Amino acid sequence: MASATSLSLLEISAVFLSITALLAYVNHRFVGLPTTIGVMVISILLSIVAIFLGFLGFDQLIDYEVSLLNQLDFTEVLLDGMLSMLLFAGALHVNIADLKRYKLPIGVLAGIGTIVSAALIAIALYFMLPLFGFDLPFIWCLLFGALISPTDPIAVMGILASAGAPKSIETVIAGESLFNDGLGVVIFVLLLGILSSGDIPTANYIAHTFAVEAGGGIIFGLILGAILYYLLKSIDSYQEEVLLTLAGVLGGYALASHWHLSGPLAMVMMGLMVGNHGRELAMSDKTRHYIDLFWELIDEILNAILFVLIGLEIVVIAYSGNLFIAGALTIVIALLARFIVVGMTTKTLSRQLNLPKGAWKVLTWGGLRGGISVALVLQLPTGSERDILLALTYAVVVFSILVQGLSVGKVARSIRPPSESIASES
Repeated sequence: MASATSLSLLEISAVFLSITALLAYVNHRFVGLPTTIGVMVISILLSIVAIFLGFLGFDQLIDYEVSLLNQLDFTEVLLDGMLSMLLFAGALHVNIADLKRYKLPIGVLAGIGTIVSAALIAIALYFMLPLFGFDLPFIWCLLFGALISPTDPIAVMGILASAGAPKSIETVIAGESLFNDGLGVVIFVLLLGILSSGDIPTANYIAHTFAVEAGGGIIFGLILGAILYYLLKSIDSYQEEVLLTLAGVLGGYALASHWHLSGPLAMVMMGLMVGNHGRELAMSDKTRHYIDLFWELIDEILNAILFVLIGLEIVVIAYSGNLFIAGALTIVIALLARFIVVGMTTKTLSRQLNLPKGAWKVLTWGGLRGGISVALVLQLPTGSERDILLALTYAVVVFSILVQGLSVGKVARSIRPPSESIASES
């Protein structure tokens, strides 16, 4: 059987970057889908071809692909490598004034909504899976609810913008996804600790964990943002200022992880500070141009690599007939949970939200799941339970990105009133 020889980190990075660049070219030249979705579609098709050839006795391609993936720790690459830069780049262009204007729906959806969604999905999964011969302890169902509930703005934001979606909905989806990623990771880590120790934590312990990790991450991010703001304001040289932002992201995330604070929330807060006060008061026009260009390129490149990895990782999943059906039902469960959370929020707080009529459609259909869910499920202890949840996670993520991601633009256009004025978005 053919397999990839042991490669260095540089060689592995070169292989996956080359694959991503080639697939991005093929998509741009021949397919024409949004880059992240296009490269994922092509990588999935390549994985399916490899699996099919394996069934025919030609194992070389799939063995080589599996060998390459085994040398790359997806969880470490995303959570310890890409996530800090992706979240900072995403927060860099979010307007704080818009976040304040829609702080109520963002706060409810990112906070209470994430917890309610995780609980609803866990309960439904606990009763659904035995019907197909899969018995999972409730703690495993809760872990799945926690890892699949955070939404991912990567694919949907560009589509919503190009579709002319109301700015208010773009802001709510972006703000919610930036903050619920951090909260989802905290909940997942807490539940994973329960699974490992077997002990049920006290309410005080849970509150302390949230206060230290989530609250501490937010405060740490604000401190980092203030330091970075001062450094950027004290000089006017775009080379050093770009380097300072990069160092702040990578160094800050490493420190937050070392001190057991929420790195994702820290990066969001630092990105918001640099992207608003820093851009306005601490940067010249030339510096602002280069920082925007640098982080837009970083965002595009890392997103493309991430979605290629998601597509290629499918070869490690063992689907059976029953598990395939369970995956399809899990997609429905995740959508229903999202619908309930969004519906409850928009119905209960309709007067305070000031969102366009029918906004619940885009908020529901635009709640995409992505790489963070995959990275978290790969952190679970090896065993049959992990294999089941891995298959279910991929079912939800692939459907979310391919089906919802490609159709959310039509949903957005369907709710935009023809007479909507610019003033309504101001």
